[in-house]
Amino acid sequence: MDDVPGWLPGWCADRLGDEPVAVLFVARRMSTTFGLRLADGRDVVVKAREDEGRAASCVAAQSRLADRGFPCARPLTPAVAVGGLAVHAEELRPGGEVLGGDAPEVAVRYAAVFARLMDDLADAAIAPPLPNPRWARWDHADPGLWPSIAVLDGKDQGAVPAHVVAVATRVRARLPASGLPNVLGHADFEAQNLRRRDGRVWVVHDWDSLAWQPEAALVGAASGTFGNDSPPTLAPVESSAAFLDAYQHLRGRRFTPRELEVAWAASLWPAAHNARWEALHGTPPVCGEAVREQAAERLRRANA
Repeated sequence: MDDVPGWLPGWCADRLGDEPVAVLFVARRMSTTFGLRLADGRDVVVKAREDEGRAASCVAAQSRLADRGFPCARPLTPAVAVGGLAVHAEELRPGGEVLGGDAPEVAVRYAAVFARLMDDLADAAIAPPLPNPRWARWDHADPGLWPSIAVLDGKDQGAVPAHVVAVATRVRARLPASGLPNVLGHADFEAQNLRRRDGRVWVVHDWDSLAWQPEAALVGAASGTFGNDSPPTLAPVESSAAFLDAYQHLRGRRFTPRELEVAWAASLWPAAHNARWEALHGTPPVCGEAVREQAAERLRRANA
């Protein structure tokens, strides 16, 4: 129990009815996730993250999905404030395997999950989880091209390749001008956040990453990122096209020409964000090279 903060045992006793007696795991990324075994034998997950005002909406959406049978961990509590953190508990759904690859046939399988997700979130009476996640925040009102991200803004921006800046500039000029209505959707739909078991989707993770943006933009971003496990990159153009086609078929509605343009533009923004991250941290330009190779065709399809 040395790995848990002092407030956590009492929080569990108050919110879940028992204190933890063992730590199953601790994962620290943008949030801190504790896998815990309670005194009554239950295994649960407690998530704590900085409270930007998004957490309550994200947990409410996750609860809605669980109630509808969508494969996600069921929240056991709402998100509540603990100091400057937003904290909630959910059931533990361990195991499963990543569906690897980014070929068109794999894209179709991911698109089916995303289509069901969007269908189950449609018309949800949930407050928008704003601000949107930083890697999807092309709709920001901050000065300059990129959203304000302290861990990046303090670095030498001259390290970011000119082609990445040019792509982000054209994408950002195209997306806010679409005039399309916003909906709720998953903005970090990557292989690392999905697990399969016995040939079926077992669990989709990372509900902190919901966003409030046009449907076409959310789908477009997912069509570019779905294959990401590690390191992040950009799916092939033909795979993104297969994802978009399958999604429209499964939702029973074809996108308008403007929506398709928005989808293709949005497919580039997370990749540009990741390419900037690579450059500023001096890591190999995996996503940067994918942007260099694919940007012209994606921008052409985006009419950007």
